[in-house]
Amino acid sequence: MSTPKIAVIDDYQNIAYKCADWEPVRSQAQVTVFNKPWTSEDDLVDKLGEFNIIMLLRERTAFPARVLERLPNLKFIAMTGARTSTLDLEACAKLGILVSYTSSHPSTPTAELAIALMLSCARALPQAMQNIKDGRWQEDLPLGSALEGKCLGIVGLGKLGSRVARIAQAIGMDTVAWSQNLTTEKASEHGVKRVEKSELFALADVVSVHLTLSDRTRGVIGREELSQMKPGAILVNTSRGPLVDEAALLDALESKRIIAGLDVYDVEPLRENHPFRSLPNVIATPHLGYVVDDALRHLYQENVANVLAYLAGTPQRLKNLAAGS
Repeated sequence: MSTPKIAVIDDYQNIAYKCADWEPVRSQAQVTVFNKPWTSEDDLVDKLGEFNIIMLLRERTAFPARVLERLPNLKFIAMTGARTSTLDLEACAKLGILVSYTSSHPSTPTAELAIALMLSCARALPQAMQNIKDGRWQEDLPLGSALEGKCLGIVGLGKLGSRVARIAQAIGMDTVAWSQNLTTEKASEHGVKRVEKSELFALADVVSVHLTLSDRTRGVIGREELSQMKPGAILVNTSRGPLVDEAALLDALESKRIIAGLDVYDVEPLRENHPFRSLPNVIATPHLGYVVDDALRHLYQENVANVLAYLAGTPQRLKNLAAGS
């Protein structure tokens, strides 16, 4: 039997080998790490066509059926996390590709980043830092806002949204929330008031988005909702870009009606000339929500264990069963 070939993809920060012990894998397989984004699906297929095993990092690269069908040597995918919206699991099963998963990483880092973006937007921290680096002081800085006593509107009060609510309440913010399934009783458990969607956008000084992307939630924040926001209000999105209508958001930002703190985008990585990179009322980060030391070590260590189990002929934590298994 030939030596298995493993592709570890989307390692943008070159940290895969630092986060786990790879020697047991490398002693029985050829491992190649890819740390650059793909330029196209053809580029992806060209570079990954020879590999038998692919290790994913969250949902950075999409694998729809049309891509999987062009990877005839692929037999096993080790995904990180317990759910995916970018890997076609049904196609994997039909093509005989086994898929393993890891336990979820803690939601704390993403919640902390959401709060950090709120504070950065409220106090114009990147502009202030740039002034210092340029040898300036307070010249041309917008006047900041305190968050204590302000209203935070949380769109999606699940595990992550409720954690954000607790931190915001500690700051002294009032918290309201809405989602399609949220009840008054569930919101009350977290000290949050449930309101209708239109009321949330009209009341909130800060809106923070914490929904899972699905057909039902795609574009759940559109032109109507953004137009209801107060002048100078802040929109924070650390969940998924397509939850917010990008064209409508760009219009609201270019008119300088609102401020945005963004960690996620419709297409990632964000293209070099995207307006989000240059608009003065946007603070943008490169999808850092879960990207912290503890979380990445957790994901890579469990994924290495999954790959070793597969190589030993005893695959574990399977998300699907391949056809004929």
